[in-house]
Amino acid sequence: MQNTLAGGTRRRILAALVLAGATIAAVGVVLAPAGPALAHNQLVSAKPDRDAVLRKAPTAIALAFLQRLDPDLTTIAVSDAAKRPVPASAPTVKAKSATLALDQPLGNGAYQVAFSVMSVDGHPVKGSYTFTVADPSPPSAAAEPSAAAVAAPEAAAAAPSAATPVVAVVPSAESGGVATGVLAGLGGLGVLLAAGAAYLYVSRRRRT
Repeated sequence: MQNTLAGGTRRRILAALVLAGATIAAVGVVLAPAGPALAHNQLVSAKPDRDAVLRKAPTAIALAFLQRLDPDLTTIAVSDAAKRPVPASAPTVKAKSATLALDQPLGNGAYQVAFSVMSVDGHPVKGSYTFTVADPSPPSAAAEPSAAAVAAPEAAAAAPSAATPVVAVVPSAESGGVATGVLAGLGGLGVLLAAGAAYLYVSRRRRT
């Protein structure tokens, strides 16, 4: 009788645990769609894109985010490889997008876009990425040799050649260390032999 009651109790406890687990899972499924609305804001797309290599310099930076933007709390800045800021106007914010118009053309090189926006929960979100301008139309600076580069070979040809230095042969530290170690070992052995002889001499004198 007791075994029957105990078995029934265990079955009821197991059924209650299964029911509680199913209820928690159902609540999670219902609340899942509300998750993204409470998440922090983040960058969805960018133009120029992250790590893009452009054959034509852009005139503006366009960023799209997950949530609506606050114009007063949206900042976008562009800097070159030397960390110098690129002149630009204040970003234009429209719903979830922000556009930064550049005040001057960009030369070839790497650039960094840094942004700072605010999430709906009041949490600031910052980020950055880089892109590269590689316009083939401007002439390369290395195509035309400088006056210093032209004069360098002529100066080198006119200068007298230096005398060949005499290199002295010096014994290596390894061979010197071995010799020193051998001499030190012989000296130590001599000290031990002398001490032994003195001990034997004193012992014999005491016996006599």
